Amino acid sequence: MEALDALLNRVSLARLREPAPTAAQRELLFRAALRAPDHGYLRPWRFLSIEGAARDKLGELFASALLQKNPAATPEALAKARAMPLRAPLMVVVVATLQAHPKVPEGEQLLSAGCSAHGILLAAHAQGLGAMWRTGEMAYDRHVAAGLGLDAHEQVVGFIYLGNVEGERRSPPALEPADFVQVWS
Repeated sequence: MEALDALLNRVSLARLREPAPTAAQRELLFRAALRAPDHGYLRPWRFLSIEGAARDKLGELFASALLQKNPAATPEALAKARAMPLRAPLMVVVVATLQAHPKVPEGEQLLSAGCSAHGILLAAHAQGLGAMWRTGEMAYDRHVAAGLGLDAHEQVVGFIYLGNVEGERRSPPALEPADFVQVWS
Protein backbone atom coordinates (compact mmCIF):
# COMPACT_ATOMS: atom_id res chain seq x y z
CA MET A 1 0.00 0.00 0.00
CA GLU A 2 1.24 3.48 -0.82
CA ALA A 3 2.02 5.75 2.13
CA LEU A 4 -0.42 8.46 1.04
CA ASP A 5 -3.18 5.91 0.61
CA ALA A 6 -2.67 4.77 4.21
CA LEU A 7 -2.63 8.36 5.47
CA LEU A 8 -5.72 9.42 3.52
CA ASN A 9 -7.87 6.31 3.96
CA ARG A 10 -7.16 4.92 7.42
CA VAL A 11 -10.26 4.66 9.59
CA SER A 12 -10.90 3.30 13.05
CA LEU A 13 -12.69 -0.03 12.99
CA ALA A 14 -14.41 -1.28 16.11
CA ARG A 15 -15.64 -4.64 14.79
CA LEU A 16 -12.58 -6.86 14.85
CA ARG A 17 -12.27 -10.63 14.79
CA GLU A 18 -9.75 -13.46 14.94
CA PRO A 19 -7.12 -14.15 13.98
CA ALA A 20 -4.79 -11.74 15.71
CA PRO A 21 -2.04 -10.20 13.60
CA THR A 22 0.77 -12.64 12.78
CA ALA A 23 4.28 -12.31 14.20
CA ALA A 24 5.44 -10.78 10.91
CA GLN A 25 2.58 -8.27 10.93
CA ARG A 26 3.31 -7.33 14.56
CA GLU A 27 6.96 -6.78 13.70
CA LEU A 28 5.88 -4.21 11.11
CA LEU A 29 3.40 -2.60 13.52
CA PHE A 30 6.10 -2.02 16.10
CA ARG A 31 8.74 -0.99 13.54
CA ALA A 32 6.31 1.70 12.34
CA ALA A 33 5.70 2.81 15.94
CA LEU A 34 9.43 3.23 16.50
CA ARG A 35 9.61 5.76 13.63
CA ALA A 36 7.63 8.36 15.60
CA PRO A 37 9.16 11.84 15.84
CA ASP A 38 11.47 11.75 18.84
CA HIS A 39 13.26 14.94 19.91
CA GLY A 40 16.42 13.98 21.77
CA TYR A 41 16.11 10.30 20.83
CA LEU A 42 14.53 9.58 24.20
CA ARG A 43 12.29 6.79 22.90
CA PRO A 44 9.56 7.88 25.36
CA TRP A 45 7.32 4.87 24.76
CA ARG A 46 6.90 1.20 25.33
CA PHE A 47 4.21 -1.29 24.41
CA LEU A 48 2.33 -4.07 26.17
CA SER A 49 0.93 -6.82 23.95
CA ILE A 50 -2.18 -8.47 25.40
CA GLU A 51 -3.97 -11.45 23.90
CA GLY A 52 -5.54 -14.78 24.78
CA ALA A 53 -6.21 -15.33 28.49
CA ALA A 54 -4.36 -12.11 29.33
CA ARG A 55 -7.38 -10.24 27.89
CA ASP A 56 -9.58 -11.85 30.55
CA LYS A 57 -7.05 -10.88 33.22
CA LEU A 58 -7.11 -7.29 31.97
CA GLY A 59 -10.92 -7.37 32.06
CA GLU A 60 -10.73 -8.36 35.72
CA LEU A 61 -8.31 -5.48 36.33
CA PHE A 62 -10.79 -3.10 34.67
CA ALA A 63 -13.65 -4.45 36.83
CA SER A 64 -11.49 -4.09 39.94
CA ALA A 65 -10.72 -0.47 39.02
CA LEU A 66 -14.41 0.22 38.48
CA LEU A 67 -15.27 -1.27 41.90
CA GLN A 68 -12.55 0.77 43.54
CA LYS A 69 -14.00 3.94 42.04
CA ASN A 70 -17.62 2.92 42.55
CA PRO A 71 -18.28 0.13 45.12
CA ALA A 72 -21.95 0.17 44.07
CA ALA A 73 -21.18 -0.61 40.40
CA THR A 74 -23.92 -2.70 38.85
CA PRO A 75 -23.32 -6.24 37.59
CA GLU A 76 -23.95 -4.90 34.06
CA ALA A 77 -21.27 -2.24 34.43
CA LEU A 78 -18.81 -4.81 35.77
CA ALA A 79 -19.60 -7.17 32.89
CA LYS A 80 -19.02 -4.34 30.43
CA ALA A 81 -15.65 -3.54 32.04
CA ARG A 82 -14.64 -7.22 31.87
CA ALA A 83 -15.63 -7.40 28.20
CA MET A 84 -13.65 -4.34 27.05
CA PRO A 85 -10.41 -6.22 26.29
CA LEU A 86 -12.36 -8.88 24.37
CA ARG A 87 -13.28 -6.48 21.55
CA ALA A 88 -10.36 -7.72 19.45
CA PRO A 89 -7.96 -10.65 19.43
CA LEU A 90 -4.98 -8.41 20.21
CA MET A 91 -4.69 -5.29 22.32
CA VAL A 92 -1.57 -3.16 22.43
CA VAL A 93 -1.24 -0.77 25.34
CA VAL A 94 0.85 2.24 24.32
CA VAL A 95 2.73 3.57 27.33
CA ALA A 96 4.46 6.95 27.51
CA THR A 97 7.67 6.69 29.51
CA LEU A 98 8.20 10.30 30.50
CA GLN A 99 11.71 11.37 31.42
CA ALA A 100 13.12 14.49 32.99
CA HIS A 101 15.10 16.28 30.28
CA PRO A 102 16.41 19.86 30.07
CA LYS A 103 15.36 20.35 26.41
CA VAL A 104 12.46 17.94 25.86
CA PRO A 105 9.41 18.70 28.02
CA GLU A 106 7.15 15.87 29.13
CA GLY A 107 4.32 17.17 26.96
CA GLU A 108 6.48 16.73 23.88
CA GLN A 109 7.39 13.22 24.98
CA LEU A 110 3.70 12.40 25.42
CA LEU A 111 3.01 13.64 21.89
CA SER A 112 5.83 11.45 20.62
CA ALA A 113 4.29 8.41 22.29
CA GLY A 114 0.97 9.37 20.68
CA CYS A 115 2.70 9.46 17.31
CA SER A 116 4.00 5.95 17.96
CA ALA A 117 0.40 4.83 18.49
CA HIS A 118 -0.57 6.46 15.21
CA GLY A 119 2.26 4.59 13.52
CA ILE A 120 0.71 1.32 14.70
CA LEU A 121 -2.67 2.35 13.30
CA LEU A 122 -1.19 3.28 9.93
CA ALA A 123 0.85 0.08 9.72
CA ALA A 124 -2.24 -1.97 10.59
CA HIS A 125 -4.23 -0.27 7.83
CA ALA A 126 -1.40 -0.73 5.33
CA GLN A 127 -1.44 -4.47 6.06
CA GLY A 128 -5.22 -4.79 5.68
CA LEU A 129 -5.80 -5.17 9.42
CA GLY A 130 -8.43 -3.39 11.43
CA ALA A 131 -7.51 -1.18 14.36
CA MET A 132 -9.13 1.11 16.90
CA TRP A 133 -7.38 3.45 19.35
CA ARG A 134 -9.37 3.83 22.55
CA THR A 135 -8.76 5.59 25.82
CA GLY A 136 -11.62 6.08 28.25
CA GLU A 137 -11.46 6.22 32.02
CA MET A 138 -9.37 3.03 32.31
CA ALA A 139 -6.51 4.70 30.42
CA TYR A 140 -6.25 7.32 33.19
CA ASP A 141 -6.89 5.10 36.18
CA ARG A 142 -3.89 4.67 38.53
CA HIS A 143 -5.17 1.25 39.71
CA VAL A 144 -5.10 0.05 36.10
CA ALA A 145 -1.66 1.62 35.57
CA ALA A 146 -0.34 -0.19 38.65
CA GLY A 147 -1.93 -3.46 37.54
CA LEU A 148 -0.23 -3.11 34.15
CA GLY A 149 3.10 -2.60 35.90
CA LEU A 150 3.57 1.05 34.99
CA ASP A 151 6.02 3.13 36.98
CA ALA A 152 5.11 6.54 38.42
CA HIS A 153 6.69 8.33 35.43
CA GLU A 154 4.61 6.33 32.93
CA GLN A 155 1.09 6.72 31.63
CA VAL A 156 -1.21 4.94 29.23
CA VAL A 157 -1.53 6.78 25.92
CA GLY A 158 -4.17 4.40 24.64
CA PHE A 159 -5.40 0.89 24.09
CA ILE A 160 -5.07 -0.16 20.46
CA TYR A 161 -7.38 -2.98 19.46
CA LEU A 162 -6.14 -5.04 16.50
CA GLY A 163 -7.58 -7.84 14.43
CA ASN A 164 -9.16 -8.67 11.13
CA VAL A 165 -11.99 -6.51 9.88
CA GLU A 166 -15.44 -7.91 10.52
CA GLY A 167 -17.78 -6.88 7.72
CA GLU A 168 -16.92 -4.21 5.19
CA ARG A 169 -14.22 -1.63 5.76
CA ARG A 170 -15.90 1.75 5.88
CA SER A 171 -14.63 4.82 4.08
CA PRO A 172 -13.34 7.84 5.97
CA PRO A 173 -15.59 10.92 6.07
CA ALA A 174 -14.76 13.57 3.52
CA LEU A 175 -13.09 16.54 5.18
CA GLU A 176 -11.95 19.70 3.44
CA PRO A 177 -8.53 21.05 4.47
CA ALA A 178 -9.77 24.60 3.88
CA ASP A 179 -12.15 24.14 6.82
CA PHE A 180 -9.18 23.64 9.15
CA VAL A 181 -6.38 25.75 7.66
CA GLN A 182 -5.97 29.49 8.04
CA VAL A 183 -3.28 31.76 6.70
CA TRP A 184 -1.61 33.66 9.51
CA SER A 185 0.01 36.96 8.72
